[in-house]
Amino acid sequence: MFKIITDSTADLPAEYLKEHNVGCLPISYILDGVTYGGDRELDWKEFYAMMRKEGKMPTTSQINPAEAKERLKEYITEESAGKEGTAEILYLAFSSGLSGTCSNLRMAARELMEEYPDVKITVVDSLGASMGEGLFVHKAVRMRDGGKTMEETARWLEEHVLNFTHVFTVDDLFHLYRGGRVSKTAAVLGSMISIKPKLHVDHEGHLILIGKVRGRKKSHSALVDYMEEKMGSWKEENREDYVFISHGDALEDAEYVRDLIKERFGFQNFLISHIGPTIGAHSGPGTIALFFMGESR
Repeated sequence: MFKIITDSTADLPAEYLKEHNVGCLPISYILDGVTYGGDRELDWKEFYAMMRKEGKMPTTSQINPAEAKERLKEYITEESAGKEGTAEILYLAFSSGLSGTCSNLRMAARELMEEYPDVKITVVDSLGASMGEGLFVHKAVRMRDGGKTMEETARWLEEHVLNFTHVFTVDDLFHLYRGGRVSKTAAVLGSMISIKPKLHVDHEGHLILIGKVRGRKKSHSALVDYMEEKMGSWKEENREDYVFISHGDALEDAEYVRDLIKERFGFQNFLISHIGPTIGAHSGPGTIALFFMGESR
C-alpha cells in the first residue's frame, strides 16, 4: 500500500491524518517575529486572537527544495524499512497557483528517486487550498483503501482535479490583498460596510473574486447557492461521501452552512475543521469555506 503525504495547508484535523495514515509536511509562517511550523506550533485560537485583538499580521513562506528533500527522506526511511520492492509515495500538493511548494516538491522528488532507485514518488498538484486540498487527499485515501494502485489514484485525481470545487467568503479582503492573492480593486470591496465577497479557486488554482453579497448571513447562503449551481451530476457523490467546510475561528457560522446544506439537499456527512495559520494568514478571521465535488469550478 502506498503512502499519502500532503501539506499543512490542507487543514485536515490531526485525528484524520493519524486515522488514515496520511503524512503532513508543515509550511511555516512568521508571527510577531517568531517562526512557527514543524517543531514549534502556535494554538490556532491564539493565532486568530492575535490577528483580531492585537492586529498582528503574519507572513508565510513556501517549502524550499532542500527542506522538502530532507522531510521526504524521513518518509522514505519509514516506508522502506523492512519492505521488499519499491516504496511508493503519493504527494498531494498545495495549489501551484498560490505557492511554489508544488514545484519544489517535484524537484526534491526527482533528486530523491535518483538517490533511492527503490523509491517512487509521484507529486500531484491539487490546484486547491485549505480543505479543498483536504478533500483531494480524502478522495485519494478512499481510493487507496479501496485497493487502487498509486498510478490509478494519481491518474484519477489529475483527470478530476477541476471537479474539486471551492467557494468561500471572508470578512475582510485586506488579508488576501496583503499577501498578493487578490487585486487592490477587489480588496476595496472588503472594506465596504456589510458587503461580503464571494470567491473561488479557478482552473489554474488562483483565488478569484466572483461576486459580493450584502450581509454575513446572506454570504453564507450564497455559498450553498453556488453549491447547488455547481454540483450537477456529482450530487450523489457528495451525498454518499463527505462535504468539507473550514472556518477562520467561526465554528457557529460553519455549522450554519452545514445545516443549510442538510436542509436543502439532505446530506448528512460533513467534516468541519478550522483554517490553519498558513492559510489563515491570508484569509483572516471569520472566513467560511465550502468544498465539494462539482461539474466545474
